Amino acid sequence: MIGLYTTVFLASLIIGIMIGLPIAHSLLLSGALTALTMGGSATNPQIVAAQLMRGTDSVTMMALPFFILVGELMNRGGLTKRIIAFANIFVGRVRGGLGYVTIISCLMFASLVGSAVASTAALGAILIPMMVDSGYNREKSAGLLASANLVAPIMPPSVPMIIYGVTAGVSIKALFLGGIAPAVYLTVIMSVVWFFISWKDGIKVTTPKPTAKETFNIITSGLWALLLPIIILWGLRGGLFTATEAGVVAVVYALVIGVFVYRELKPKDIFKAFVAAAKMSAVVMFLAAAAQVAAYMLTISRIPQLITASLAPLTAHPMMLNLLLQIIIILMGTCIDVTPTILIMTPIMLPLLRAAHIDPIYFGIVFTLANVLGLTSPPVGPVLNVACATGKVKMEKLIPAVMPYYVFQILLVFLLIFVPQLITVPLKWIAG
Repeated sequence: MIGLYTTVFLASLIIGIMIGLPIAHSLLLSGALTALTMGGSATNPQIVAAQLMRGTDSVTMMALPFFILVGELMNRGGLTKRIIAFANIFVGRVRGGLGYVTIISCLMFASLVGSAVASTAALGAILIPMMVDSGYNREKSAGLLASANLVAPIMPPSVPMIIYGVTAGVSIKALFLGGIAPAVYLTVIMSVVWFFISWKDGIKVTTPKPTAKETFNIITSGLWALLLPIIILWGLRGGLFTATEAGVVAVVYALVIGVFVYRELKPKDIFKAFVAAAKMSAVVMFLAAAAQVAAYMLTISRIPQLITASLAPLTAHPMMLNLLLQIIIILMGTCIDVTPTILIMTPIMLPLLRAAHIDPIYFGIVFTLANVLGLTSPPVGPVLNVACATGKVKMEKLIPAVMPYYVFQILLVFLLIFVPQLITVPLKWIAG
């Protein structure tokens, strides 16, 4: 019978996605059909309604809309151009300097927004035209920007890590602090690959040298924006506030800086930021609610136990199990977005992690990284689509420009699997 329930659940989920249903509706469909197949109390509408409420009834999940709102406020408050100018001061005067400016800007912007799509849209509108005007290849500029922005869902505050933390019932604070090292690794990889590409293409230095006064003004103005992630990480590490409370602190800080320091955040901008954040939060919350229904039906139908039993031999080899799971996630990322993948796969994988004694914090960080690779992998690639729009390039020309970075990002995932100390050691040091 468990095999029947598994077939019904997976078939209905896949068919729902293939016929164009939104992921949340496909999850509800698969949960409902699985319930009807099981019969009995599983078909009670009150149970379904209770699980829908349970999917979003979480204090920790409240961190999500707050951090989404922070990104909107800072982006509309003049942050983007200041981050770019700040990075340009330090790396703009080397060969391929604007490429390094792009990479560093993505890292700094990532510490504020937590979303690769939002970061690509905000930075791409400025950086891609700037690089093209300086003689850089348009497709390679867009490919660099798209790939560099994969750091956004890894660097805290990370939206995917919040979703994983709530779904898996693990510390979001630990996930945030553990994401810092992989974010740095990604930035280093991007810089190394870009170094060889810029030398191969013979890119020349085109950025004018700023005066001492301009340098001082840019640094002092940019520091206000860069203080926000420092405040968040300092507060989390010191136990001054939880992840949810950190979101509230960040919103207040963003409002104060945008309105009173930069003076670019007007009432209409604040209203638009709240509306945009509410819409994005509603989408994610509904996904979480639908995923909870599907997860409940998975649990009572004992499908996770079946999967665990089928992969039981690998639980004695945690590293190979981890490798297999991450490969599955990378393949899923080619056709399913990050949030649905986390919500669907986490309840299925948790029993395997427990059986193999894999640390769910460490696994969650690698799992998130493997997930976000799908943002730049065809055919879905949400970040690719945004980069195409902002860079005014065709998808078939952008994909080859992204591939060199994509290959090395996959290799980083494998490296973190075989050398978990690359995550666990920095996490212990950062967390004190």
